[in-house]
Amino acid sequence: MAKRNVPAESIDSDRIDGFSHPRETFTLEGQDVALSRAARALRTGRPPSAWLISGPPGVGKATLAYRIARYLMAHGATTEGPEDLSVPFTAAAARQIMAQSHPGLLALRRAVNPRTGKLMTVLSVDEIRRLADFFGMTSGAGGWRVAIVDTADDMNENAANALLKLLEEPPANALLLLVSNMPGRLLPTIRSRCQRLLLRPLDDAVMDRLLRHHLPGSTGGERAALARLAAGSIGAGLTLASGDGAALAQEADHLIEQASAPDVIALLALGEKLMRIPEGLEQFGGFLGEALAARIRGRAEFGGVHLRRWVQLLARIERNFTRARALNLEPRQIVLTAARDLASVARRGML
Repeated sequence: MAKRNVPAESIDSDRIDGFSHPRETFTLEGQDVALSRAARALRTGRPPSAWLISGPPGVGKATLAYRIARYLMAHGATTEGPEDLSVPFTAAAARQIMAQSHPGLLALRRAVNPRTGKLMTVLSVDEIRRLADFFGMTSGAGGWRVAIVDTADDMNENAANALLKLLEEPPANALLLLVSNMPGRLLPTIRSRCQRLLLRPLDDAVMDRLLRHHLPGSTGGERAALARLAAGSIGAGLTLASGDGAALAQEADHLIEQASAPDVIALLALGEKLMRIPEGLEQFGGFLGEALAARIRGRAEFGGVHLRRWVQLLARIERNFTRARALNLEPRQIVLTAARDLASVARRGML
């Protein structure tokens, strides 16, 4: 998918700015295990009532969800379609899904606040309640109804409870696809009622191939730098390549590297910068969380100590940034708090 202009009125919380939406994306690379598992279930006519599609941000979760939806809309749970679940963009079902007009598909995500014109900070219970009416309708083409929740992590408590009620009594010929970056945040009862499709970070070869395709003017060195910062996420790589993404990712790395001796003046300046960048605090929090998670994975592979404290630190920082987004808190204080939490661990010799 090439970079494209997005109309101002078309606001998708699950779109990377300037690039095609997953419903418009027909290739899925580097996720053969999850794709094969989904294909076996669909083509044998025994798909679950709900799949939890989890993995790091930007590795193809929503792309897989729409691939599954297209196949069911075009072929149902049969072997009539290809084994890789591909449906050409010229197919009627694919065209309808791209136009968001297919009667058998419902996509739920954070809504736009009519007062501000900006995306809501949570996926509300009102959005989730639409599922009951949708699944109660006559089945769409192919006899199936499919709902995609992207991301399930955005649900508030009331929304999660409403979803749980639906999962307890799943309707026939209906499939719920929950996309999640952090499934551990979902209710255990929701997780237990879903089959899991786990997507992994993309390897270097796949990252280079995808970056070369999406960013045809990039050099090998630029792609290598993007791949390193993106940690196996093509979504993160494309975000880094546009706007202030690369600079914010470097700021996150710098904050961790200088954790034992934070520069308060520089941190205040960073907070000011984040105030001027649309969604700047949210982007920075995501990069900081991923940078910490990468260090945790690295230590775990080599038998590192103090992993429990690392995980607790990551959870605390993620909670603070999530709270900041929900309450529209001042970025400078959030950045200073993150630096303080990092310093408390670093000064014990654990970072």
